[in-house]
Amino acid sequence: MFGKSKTEKQSYGIVGLGRFGTALAKELAKAGADLLVLDHNEEKVRELREFTDNAIVVKSLDKKSLEETGIQNCDVAVVCIGEHMESSILTTLNLVDLGIPKVISKATSIEHGEILRRLGAEVVYPERDMAVRLAKRLEVSRMLDFIQLSEKVNITKFLVPEKFVGQTVAQVNLRARFGMNIIAIVNGPDVIETVSPDYVFRPEDTMIVSGSQENVLRLSEYMGN
Repeated sequence: MFGKSKTEKQSYGIVGLGRFGTALAKELAKAGADLLVLDHNEEKVRELREFTDNAIVVKSLDKKSLEETGIQNCDVAVVCIGEHMESSILTTLNLVDLGIPKVISKATSIEHGEILRRLGAEVVYPERDMAVRLAKRLEVSRMLDFIQLSEKVNITKFLVPEKFVGQTVAQVNLRARFGMNIIAIVNGPDVIETVSPDYVFRPEDTMIVSGSQENVLRLSEYMGN
């Protein structure tokens, strides 16, 4: 059963491993997040075990079965089964009832989204959000990728600008200046998941950061100047 993390990293539960759920799970895993994934399809779950030890086959998404996986210990749960509206609605209701601090659910229509919102979930529309994501990438050349989980939870990849190179994480101080947290740093095959304040930025470093959409845009504007 998935337990509470002893680290300060947020933990995520992903329910449903379709294209959206699988892509989201892989990106969160690559960013070093604590991750639990659930699906009824054994092959899809097996594929995700390359990215997380906490990949579980569940044949039912009733409240008891969900609770047995430990998903209630996650900080954020994301329901990625929007194509099956009844299952999406019931799963969202069960996760909200389990007391998870943030439940985010995929919707395929405005009506579907309104039901999910009334149940207490934040709602995402992947097709619409993909257009936003592409626009962000075109708008800011240094923003390599953009995942919007909510207005306050975004995961973004930035190529480190030349003006950061040679400075430490503490000197750049993204948290104080922009309200952004560095989740990981990637440079070629090197992935640093626990970033020290003394880390010195190198050419070709890619930062994976989290923060609000507003702060992402503030940081991207600063890096583009």
